[in-house]
Amino acid sequence: PQTLDGGLNVFQLETAVGAAIKSFNNAMGVNVPRSRFLPVKTSSDLLLVMSNLYSLDAGSLTMSKRREFPSTPHVKLGSSFTKVQEFLSRFENIPDMLELDHLTVSGDVTFGKNVSLKGTVIIIANHGDRIDIPAGAMLENKIVSGNLRILDH
Repeated sequence: PQTLDGGLNVFQLETAVGAAIKSFNNAMGVNVPRSRFLPVKTSSDLLLVMSNLYSLDAGSLTMSKRREFPSTPHVKLGSSFTKVQEFLSRFENIPDMLELDHLTVSGDVTFGKNVSLKGTVIIIANHGDRIDIPAGAMLENKIVSGNLRILDH
């Protein structure tokens, strides 16, 4: 059971593609390496793909040669980032993530322009509070929690 944005209750039916393969004669599987498979199922995945970790090269997303490690950072975005429109409204532009290992963001958090994230960064806005990461900020191995508002004047 699912409830759509307009309040309409529906049933969502899903089946695994792997379960359907038995329905086809002479079906074969293909092993696709992780380097060629970049699923975007969550906003956390979307952030990675939109970041400077990847570039579009001849129709394929490839890991930046400027990243020191071949693995992708572990990114966990909270429920405030779930819907794409909400997600996009929280970033003036996507942060520099070339040196990021782990990012956790929870609560009402926004990012200014030209933010750099390095190492392990955890940002948690308390319920009812808001954290605005200012333009040009560089967060390296930092925990930010509570309430932080940067107001233009």
